[in-house]
Amino acid sequence: MIFRHLWGICVPVPSDTVLRAASRWLEHLPRADAQRTRALFMSHTAFNDLTPTQYEAAYSWLEALGVLDEIAAGRAGKAALFEAAISASFWFQDADALVSTAADLPEDARRASAIFGLSPEETLAAIRHASGKADLAERLRIGSAGEHGLIELLASAPMARVRHVSLESDGYGYDVEVTVGSAAFHLEVKSTTRRGRLRVYLSRNEFEAMRRDAAWVLVAVRLDSDLQPASIASVDREWVAASAPIDRTPGVRWESVRLDVPTEALVPGIPAMLGTLHQPPLAILAGEPRWPG
Repeated sequence: MIFRHLWGICVPVPSDTVLRAASRWLEHLPRADAQRTRALFMSHTAFNDLTPTQYEAAYSWLEALGVLDEIAAGRAGKAALFEAAISASFWFQDADALVSTAADLPEDARRASAIFGLSPEETLAAIRHASGKADLAERLRIGSAGEHGLIELLASAPMARVRHVSLESDGYGYDVEVTVGSAAFHLEVKSTTRRGRLRVYLSRNEFEAMRRDAAWVLVAVRLDSDLQPASIASVDREWVAASAPIDRTPGVRWESVRLDVPTEALVPGIPAMLGTLHQPPLAILAGEPRWPG
């Protein structure tokens, strides 16, 4: 992977002049080392439309991304730099919903793609690639935080025995097993940091676990800015069953589905468990504060 640090850092979107300078570093570093390339930019009239400060700012940006070695070896491309430039834009986290065609491109994306010489098709492909990669990384980070946060809350109930089964295998079709006396609950945990939209991704294995297992519960956890649980709700399993795709053609089978869960499909807390706890549960497990917290 070219940009090994791209999604783990927060780098402000560079100005147009810095992006132009970065494009020139990308072009010339494979031919000469940094010192000789810098001297070329300072001495040749073809490059004096940009200042030394702008060239250095671009070099620092590339250095922060950890890509100078890849550029020098000729393994980096303009599409990858474009992805890095737009990944800090305010619209980027909703790129999948906002950008479907070239006509939907935000102004900063238009400018950056023009600077890097990308066609509309290349620009859209780069946005989809960057958005998909960032979305997966963020889902993994938030998902892990939500699972661990919920487990800590559940473990506070004296009678509850909690097992994080997704650490053992992803074949169960759920993440957390909670046993209270003779009752068992199988919780599939989906987490978000957003207040306005609950989007979950359900695998076919998770869906089939729901259909065969009466103890299966889809639990939504909203996390605050510190990735701590702020609110908890259960998703109506009948709504999930009605919303999932249907296999209609022999030999064709869906394996994953994205669900945008409406507020009316959410039930505060985890009501399936509450009657089994011999002591009053934490308020958040009972649904207070109410979703989204």
